[in-house]
Amino acid sequence: MTNTSAQVLTTPSTTSASARARVAAQVAATHAGAVDAAGRFPSEAFAEIRKQRLLGIMVPQFLGGEGAGLGEVADVCFTLGQADSSAGLIYAMHQIKMACIIRHSKGNAALERILRQVVTDQLLLASSTTEGQAGGNVRASEAPIEHVGDQVTLERKATVISYAKDADGIVTTARRAADAAASDQVLLVLLKKDYTLEQLQSWDTLGMRGTCSEGFTLRARAPAQQVLAEPYERIHAQTMVPHAHILWGSVWAGIAAVATTKAQTFVRNALRGSGGQMPPGAPHFTQAASTLRTLRGVLSSALRSYQAVMSDEKAISSLEFQTMITLTKVQVSELAVETVLAALRACGLSGFRNDTQVSIGRHLRDVLSAPLMINNDRILANLAMTSVMTSLPSSVGG
Repeated sequence: MTNTSAQVLTTPSTTSASARARVAAQVAATHAGAVDAAGRFPSEAFAEIRKQRLLGIMVPQFLGGEGAGLGEVADVCFTLGQADSSAGLIYAMHQIKMACIIRHSKGNAALERILRQVVTDQLLLASSTTEGQAGGNVRASEAPIEHVGDQVTLERKATVISYAKDADGIVTTARRAADAAASDQVLLVLLKKDYTLEQLQSWDTLGMRGTCSEGFTLRARAPAQQVLAEPYERIHAQTMVPHAHILWGSVWAGIAAVATTKAQTFVRNALRGSGGQMPPGAPHFTQAASTLRTLRGVLSSALRSYQAVMSDEKAISSLEFQTMITLTKVQVSELAVETVLAALRACGLSGFRNDTQVSIGRHLRDVLSAPLMINNDRILANLAMTSVMTSLPSSVGG
């Protein structure tokens, strides 16, 4: 990541989100090693993210936010991903839920108050979409909401709620009612006063250690207005999946970019030290740079495609778009791993060590999580029938 000196801004909202993200990224990078070693929440990074007022940037201006677009948020994720993968992924998960609330709240006064509060108090929202035996199948919920007067209750055994202990609220899926099908889901927005957490499992992992993705029993009681009226099925297809795959992908691209930058530094230093003779790892740097360009191209294409159909419900729900945006996650995650592995081979033993300026170890451990988040094998298996029944292109441009 390019280090640029920047003074802490006294009026962040007057400066671009990308510039403020670079300030936050400097703090995140300083503490990334300690976050990884201890497997703790990146508190210093999020103190600065709050200071730079980056948590509410997607909220519309009439609710006090900046009305930032998905491209701007993706750039913030990319920048944070280069500095601290866990901080970047947490930020991405928060913004994915923000996008769902913003796009589907439809004038709900209670939800608009929460959006305003996110902006004024810089609240951090966590996501709870995995549960019990369903595991990574986010389109099935076991626990139902129950209506008690003008409130709803929920008890949910969530296998993963990332950074739950450090979040100011949780956005969770649930079955619409006790007699509803598992796929008949709603989205419920909870603030900290609305729920309790009982820890079920810990988080001691190879990488992405700072996300603190522990399991909990979530017990909630909240105003019924905090349930989004729109069925989760539509929220999932129109907002959740596109934002998730583009923003997660932007974090993974950031990891790949910083690893490639380290490989470039190593090759340049070796070139100078050898009187102009290329080191053995130079071809691997070429491969890393090429794969990184492909990765960024896939993300850019997916972003443009989504922006083109965002307002067209028929187009966004089409099999063609849904297949493309779903496969984007598979392509980007695999390309990110490939890029970081090539960067490691370019740096050789210096990249393998943990005590050098070009160490790739943490980046590799973190990026290996990418194919496992909503497992690529599950995605490909789910799309197998669609792929078999879809016509293949008959020309280069078709």
